[in-house]
Amino acid sequence: MQTLLLLILTLTIRLACSSPPLDPVACSNGMSDCTVTNANGYFPDRSICRAANAVYPHTEEELVAAVAAAAAAKRKVKVATRYSHSFTKLTCPGGRDGTIISTRWLNRTVRVDAEKRLVTVESGMALRDLIQVAAAAGLCLPNSPYWSAVTVGGLLATGAHGSSLWGKGGAVHEHVVGVRIVTPAPASEGYAVVREIGADHADLDAVKVSLGVLGVISQVTLALEPLFKRSVTFVTRDEPSDLAEQVAAWGGLHEFGDVAWLPHQRKVIYREDNRVDVSTPGNGLLDFPAFWSLPAHEIVAARVEEERLEEGNGGTDAAARCLAAQRSAEALDRLGRGYTNDGVSFTGYPVVGYQHHMQASSACVDSPEDGVESACFWDPRLRGPSLYNPAFSIALSKAPSFLADVRRLRDLNPSAFCVLHGAMGMSMRFVRASSAYLGKPEDCVAVDVAYYRSRTGGVPRAHADVVDELEQMALRKYGAVPHWGKSRNFAFDGAIARYPKAGAFLEVKKRYDPGGIFSSEWSDQVLGIRGSPTVVEKGCAIEGLCVCSDDSHCAPELGYFCRPGKVYAEARVCMFEAGATLINDEL
Repeated sequence: MQTLLLLILTLTIRLACSSPPLDPVACSNGMSDCTVTNANGYFPDRSICRAANAVYPHTEEELVAAVAAAAAAKRKVKVATRYSHSFTKLTCPGGRDGTIISTRWLNRTVRVDAEKRLVTVESGMALRDLIQVAAAAGLCLPNSPYWSAVTVGGLLATGAHGSSLWGKGGAVHEHVVGVRIVTPAPASEGYAVVREIGADHADLDAVKVSLGVLGVISQVTLALEPLFKRSVTFVTRDEPSDLAEQVAAWGGLHEFGDVAWLPHQRKVIYREDNRVDVSTPGNGLLDFPAFWSLPAHEIVAARVEEERLEEGNGGTDAAARCLAAQRSAEALDRLGRGYTNDGVSFTGYPVVGYQHHMQASSACVDSPEDGVESACFWDPRLRGPSLYNPAFSIALSKAPSFLADVRRLRDLNPSAFCVLHGAMGMSMRFVRASSAYLGKPEDCVAVDVAYYRSRTGGVPRAHADVVDELEQMALRKYGAVPHWGKSRNFAFDGAIARYPKAGAFLEVKKRYDPGGIFSSEWSDQVLGIRGSPTVVEKGCAIEGLCVCSDDSHCAPELGYFCRPGKVYAEARVCMFEAGATLINDEL
């Protein structure tokens, strides 16, 4: 990913075309004998997910019929979205006998009530389309993820969010006031029913963050706000001595503020982001460079360079990796971090613009088809960059102590932190506590990191021990909760116990789907119903499938052994020990 931002600087002409990703569902015989995957083309455990058939309803009536058919046959059902941006196996029914229901064609506007500021859309509508529909009525969604190609149903299922501790907070589901959801039913009711859940319904807090285990959401009604303008300024400063305290306070100072910490570079990028009066001059636009369409051959070349840095010589070329990280951060800064003052060029901060132009982007899926001459960098049809992008949320009250620990870990070996995506580092957003049973339990700092993943199973990452200790520290020492759609398997082990209202969610699940039609082995493991999401086998810790407890869970033949963390001693990480393989060979 570091090399991609450097590559963007070589583009003298902004590409107008792309090849939007293929449908994540592929069937070899009409609509039967199918596989389902995600945007990256593989799940954390690298398994291939299969299903007996796929259904693409165009109406709610067809959706009801699809659920009824599966329920009558006692088939497992999972829902797939247009681009399937969840890394975890939420779309996998398990086995070969399940049904995939795609919401690709359930993408229409149902109604807009500008006077009441309500918009109702089908669940397969992309966020970018919802944003435009709202703007046409003089309305806006006050907060959203920064990637706009997620669907409304998909982002609700995983609790996706932007950044804000103000008002209702940064999570989109906090603006949901109505849902129509199709669930299984007894034969006497035709095997499927539509449940209409209003703002005052007791089950809304279960439905609005559901992991897809309650049924298929058909329609969503959101309460919006009058369209407003924002003013965005990014300020880069040297890392302050009171970084931990500054981060904890930042969300209270700026309505849409966030923070990016670049540990190796000892830099902090503060986002000053607030509403301004609609009369304030400016027609700003967000077009984030990492979401641009890129030439296919350059995407492949970026991956070759990435593999050289990460796998060549055992990933020991720290100087080259750190230089690439620094240059990618500088490149993004020169590009205004994707913001333009007039929709064309970046001339300086502040960038002022209407909310629907400033909140999210997804250029590489919005451009005309060009036959894979260019694409999103993660398109699985190309052997492009591959990465992990785990995320976890730490209670605001615990964030200063966590960041102080991370700083101590950084100070032991600063160059090790160059494995984090150089322009992103540790990205920190702010999210309010939610009434949703599976929403954020407390006001929190939501931390995202991105780092290299080999396309070959079992290949260690350079300084894997540092990143793994950081994640284990967050999850186990500070009780962080993992992002439902992003994190690796080990992060979900025992995580459901950190949700005080998990029992209430499971009670709703039992009522809505008593036969477990919408459940899978994965969802049962994550929800603590049965089994564990960890997979204990040779090399499992290298893949993030387990926390190591034995050297075999790492890669001892390559010099990686299971060792305690350096700051958080209770952590167990795969640590490289130079010369260890030679000694073992001699023995």
